[in-house]
Amino acid sequence: MGAIAPGGVVPIMTWFSMGIAIEAIALLVSDLGGMAHVMGMLCWIFTALIANFYRDPDRPIPKDEGIIVCPADGHVMFVMRERATGRRPNTEEMESVETDPLTGTWHPEPCSSALSFEIEQRWESVPSGEESRTDAWRIAVFMSPLDVHVNRSPIAGTISHMEHRTGKGLRRGPFLPAYRKESAWNERVRTLFERDDGLVVEVTQISGRLARTIAPWTDKGDALRRGQRYGMIRLGSRVDVRVPASQFEPSVIGANANDREHPKGQFVQAGTTILFKPT
Repeated sequence: MGAIAPGGVVPIMTWFSMGIAIEAIALLVSDLGGMAHVMGMLCWIFTALIANFYRDPDRPIPKDEGIIVCPADGHVMFVMRERATGRRPNTEEMESVETDPLTGTWHPEPCSSALSFEIEQRWESVPSGEESRTDAWRIAVFMSPLDVHVNRSPIAGTISHMEHRTGKGLRRGPFLPAYRKESAWNERVRTLFERDDGLVVEVTQISGRLARTIAPWTDKGDALRRGQRYGMIRLGSRVDVRVPASQFEPSVIGANANDREHPKGQFVQAGTTILFKPT
């Protein structure tokens, strides 16, 4: 049963208790000309804001065969068909790398099996008419500070890989606004979910300008149900999902579609909204 996400009870109780203590002082000792009552109310207002951020409601999980559900609440920034054009280099490949000031160092060839997502790869959008079976669909979901920030597994499967990445040469960051496309290279945690039939889904939790803490609750080797909670990002942020384009079709609308009914992109919910349906 969902209520408050892990890590939320302590700050909620702390601010609530501070409010009670200040009100008690105001009533029993002195209200300092009414200022103590104001401070107590501010503590309780802040308590409500924290409780809203850490809320973790239960969700009905769709049971349709072969679908992929959304891992995050928010609006769909874009839906894009992409192809891999490079990968992170190993030690032997450092002499033949390409360097970008924003995205870092790349070996100019993707993985031999790009859709295994075995390491972080560089991607570009696929022009119309140049589609191939090694393409991937990417859906990016922007999570505002008012959205639920608990993330859920998109499929029933095992976490086969989980890695934390920062910007080149940085201990933390960068922290560009999460609604910008360039924020894909912010501090991030990339997780691979592998289904029993070998399908791999890549989910990347990306920090934003305000959200600077990504908190995974699971680790490599853990088996999860579809829609099971696996972590959260604190404050505004985004989550990207990649799947093989040859096996799935997107079932949501991104802001890049310029749809009149969804100018900010379709609103989606973690665990409930179906992102992709099998072809």
